[in-house]
Amino acid sequence: MESDAKLKKQSSLARLFEYAGNYKYLTILSWIFSVVSAWIALVPFYYIWRVIKEILDVAPHYENAGNLANYGWHAVGFAILSMFLYICGLLCSHLSAFHVQAGIRSQLMHHIMTLPMGFMDSDGSGKIRKIVNESSEATETYLAHQLPDQAGAIATPVGLLVLLLMFDWRLGLLSLIPVVAAFLIMGSMTGQRMKDKMTEYQNALEEMSSEAVEYVRGIPVVKTFGQSVFSFKRFRDSIKKYEKWTIAYTKELRLPMTFYTTIINAAFAVLIAVTFYVVRGGESDTFLLNLMFYIIITPIITVTLNKIMYASENQMIVEDALTRIDSILEKKPLTEAAGKADPKDMSITFENVSFRYEDAAKDALHNINLKIREGEHVAFVGPSGGGKSTLASLIARFFDATEGKIRIGGVDVRDIPSKQLMDMVSFVFQDSKLLKMSVYENVRMGRKDATREEVMEALKNAQCEDIIEKLPDSIDTVIGAKGTYVSGGEAQRLSIARAMLKNAPILILDEATAFADPDNEAKVQQAFSKLSTGKTVIMIAHRLSSVVDADRICVLKDGEIVESGTHKELSEAQKLYAHMGDAYNKSVRWKVGE
Repeated sequence: MESDAKLKKQSSLARLFEYAGNYKYLTILSWIFSVVSAWIALVPFYYIWRVIKEILDVAPHYENAGNLANYGWHAVGFAILSMFLYICGLLCSHLSAFHVQAGIRSQLMHHIMTLPMGFMDSDGSGKIRKIVNESSEATETYLAHQLPDQAGAIATPVGLLVLLLMFDWRLGLLSLIPVVAAFLIMGSMTGQRMKDKMTEYQNALEEMSSEAVEYVRGIPVVKTFGQSVFSFKRFRDSIKKYEKWTIAYTKELRLPMTFYTTIINAAFAVLIAVTFYVVRGGESDTFLLNLMFYIIITPIITVTLNKIMYASENQMIVEDALTRIDSILEKKPLTEAAGKADPKDMSITFENVSFRYEDAAKDALHNINLKIREGEHVAFVGPSGGGKSTLASLIARFFDATEGKIRIGGVDVRDIPSKQLMDMVSFVFQDSKLLKMSVYENVRMGRKDATREEVMEALKNAQCEDIIEKLPDSIDTVIGAKGTYVSGGEAQRLSIARAMLKNAPILILDEATAFADPDNEAKVQQAFSKLSTGKTVIMIAHRLSSVVDADRICVLKDGEIVESGTHKELSEAQKLYAHMGDAYNKSVRWKVGE
């Protein structure tokens, strides 16, 4: 806790330097290059003043102006030197920034790998992807471009102040009036309020990104049933929320931004207005020369002020990015058992188990007591949101129970090393994931040391022979390459082959036939029959027809087991299970016109 507080007190730059290591000296060197470049960039304006002065001195005998070329080449030379030093600074800053970005992403991914498997589901893959990619990218942009520019922007006013007061202090002070006014207006648009607004902006973007990922995943359903984006209410609401926020914020800043832009671009207008007044009293040619010089140099004030303003905004963006990165790094990994456990069998026991998701108002599971014998086939059914998947996920430590204990063979799952636990439990999800690699490699993920013959045997037992036959390169076909895809039911059978190859003694089937068509479902059920032999099996299902042969059926509602027994016993009890069965049978018998 103390270390977390210390992290929050550190500045964003100090945090980034921690990731940079010795590369931080390249960042510092980039600032030096940028500062020197900014000062040298002002030197050509001095030579421009010399050019104007000589022209005015010799007018109208311009042929006597013999130093114009010399002054011109000096101006060009210093401009080139300034650009060269700036490029050197960017090279240094980019090397450091790329190292920092790689370090942040590496640390994030290593930490995510230690977090409970349910972390991805609870936080949303779109949100996590945005933090890993875009938040780390914000730090790279900040270090590589914005910090060197910020150093140059801060150094430029110092050099400008010297130039503004060198030739005519009166005109110099006049040039500073718009600067002071612009700084006052800038202050009203930045500060803590701006920081809070930037956080709101990033939150809106993050929410929209996360919902966009879920929408893209649901596009097959949208296209199949002819729906529109408005079918996905949360995605639509996130877009409207972002739209509402940006419009409101833009309107809020419209007036101060208008004044700010007008003032910083009107410095020359102040000079000209004052000049009309002064010239009436009579002034020397030197005053007019200096006036021309000041009119030429005032646009630099505009550019510099804009850089300073956006530097403040950029710093807020990177602070917000680091806060989001910390939101992942501060997630606590599950405790890891020290030594190998020795369960006496593959029975599963829930003892007074309760579980509540982070920030939830009530328990997802409450006081669950359940004993599943080794080799027993148990089904979890019940209304959506009843806690079926949550209860099963606790066995594999997707999360840890908030209260109570879960034991496998008498051993608390928290005392079983994660690798050993994963070797004991296989999951087949309703939305089977196949990676963009060959069918052979996808299945062999179940057991990396499996031979080709063992993979083929698993595919055969999973009823996948018809899938392999139609693929152009048999089991060496890369899924997703050259337009080669499989259906949801076929992907499910390939996932079952993976689980068969793993051959774990505990099997969890989470809505495993949800996306299967009738032909595929028959083959999936055959594959399940083969896969389940001799294993402790937990089935989560909405189709009650798939659980009638289970040894025991547990009905969950509102996070509690409200009924338990065989299909026959529960059907005769005429309670929730029986009502669910009636509703399911009616839906199966329903026909158009009834």
